[in-house]
Amino acid sequence: MTPGLLLARRKARRFFLTAGLLASLGATASASEPLQTCFLYSNPIGESGWTYQHELARKELVAAMGDRITTKYVENIAEGPDAERVIRNFVQEGCKLIFTPSFGFMEPTLKVARQAPKVIFMNGTGYKTTANVGVYNARYYEGRYLEGVIAGSMSKSGVVGYVGAFPIPEVLQGVNAFAQGMRSVNPKAQLRLIWVNAWYDPGRERDAANALVKLGADTLAYATSGVSIVATGEEKGVYTLGYYSDMSRFGPKTNLTSVVQNWGGYYIKVVEDVLAGRWKSDNVMGGLREGMIRMAPLNPALPADLREKVGRLEKDIAEGRLHPFAGPVLDQEGKVRVPAGQTISAADLAGMNYLVQGVEGLLPKP
Repeated sequence: MTPGLLLARRKARRFFLTAGLLASLGATASASEPLQTCFLYSNPIGESGWTYQHELARKELVAAMGDRITTKYVENIAEGPDAERVIRNFVQEGCKLIFTPSFGFMEPTLKVARQAPKVIFMNGTGYKTTANVGVYNARYYEGRYLEGVIAGSMSKSGVVGYVGAFPIPEVLQGVNAFAQGMRSVNPKAQLRLIWVNAWYDPGRERDAANALVKLGADTLAYATSGVSIVATGEEKGVYTLGYYSDMSRFGPKTNLTSVVQNWGGYYIKVVEDVLAGRWKSDNVMGGLREGMIRMAPLNPALPADLREKVGRLEKDIAEGRLHPFAGPVLDQEGKVRVPAGQTISAADLAGMNYLVQGVEGLLPKP
């Protein structure tokens, strides 16, 4: 071997050793960097509601993960172009895990995700997945059924009012499950439905509540995210069934219970999976059994026998012995949607586009 060739080989060896060491140090530094985790909220955080519960979960996540992650959030962003802009900013700012908990964030999330394949996205309440986009949701209708049982038992007039947000499957599941529970204890009860076409609009929510009371409702439920309906119920002495958060502090005398959402445990699991390199895109659905929802403490106004019944039904749902959409389920026109002896299929549940018997109201035209 010539001296020139030997010298060249020695230089090459030193180069590759140095490159390998630098690569190793770089990988170690990268592995030790905290996972930048970002959250996009459609409403103000406020004191209760959808966004408030997700913010509680973010704080729980921070407390559990310590310096393994950093987090940031942007609140009160409209669904559509603004959402896409903020999600893109998250990517440019180095976010590696992005939570977008809103149905209306689904398409903006997917659009950005296609251009950022190394970033993981988690869309709440959506249904479309890709290799780097997972979705998650909850069986809110389980709690809604229980609220319907309470409403049907406590209403003296047999008329219950319901303020709907948007007529998407998730909301229709809630309306219909509520009606099913209500009519399981009072087959003649009526659920009067008004749509406000908003997730959060305190003025419209209050107006809808007042209108329903004028129509004879002595109990109110809702799918929106503000406190106006519970506050109106407290002012007028009308019972309310809450949603998203424990609403008892806004209606201590009249709020009978609430369906409370718990996202902290799930968010911790997602982050742990990402950090461990085992995250995979999935469509996750949780409910009473998994702890994604729970019932707030029952108001003392509920008689003992009703409290016992609600507790028993809650256990039956959680353990799979009772399904809110066990047949027969008939729609407003009397068409059988779920035959007797059967339970609604996952596909029919996910695509729900009708109102059941007992609901007075119409679906908004597209």
